[in-house]
Amino acid sequence: MDGITVISKAHESCPDHQVLDVAGYIDTSTSAELEREIKSLIHAGRYKIIVDLSRVSYISSAGWGIFISVIREIRENGGDLKLVGMIPDVFEVFELLEFQNILGAYPTVEDAVNATAAAT
Repeated sequence: MDGITVISKAHESCPDHQVLDVAGYIDTSTSAELEREIKSLIHAGRYKIIVDLSRVSYISSAGWGIFISVIREIRENGGDLKLVGMIPDVFEVFELLEFQNILGAYPTVEDAVNATAAAT
């Protein structure tokens, strides 16, 4: 698997949630595509974003930086950015960086949607 693919779709049962299905790896050479997609959603007023990372094998500091750079704007507009399905190696870095204090991480897309519904 070379590079990155990002597919954006509305969640089936909660269409106000946008799911980004990401595959590949996120580093300095591929992170711009993910950032472009997230910023496109923000520009369109889509602030409930779930990023499915279950098919991502690696995230560099550039990739983690994207999530941190957009979270304030998303939350200021009543939304949230949730990460789901991280493989153990990716989740380990997430925990080492202590991002669990900033970003929600869930096993599945449904868990993330349910957490958003419970918070409102």
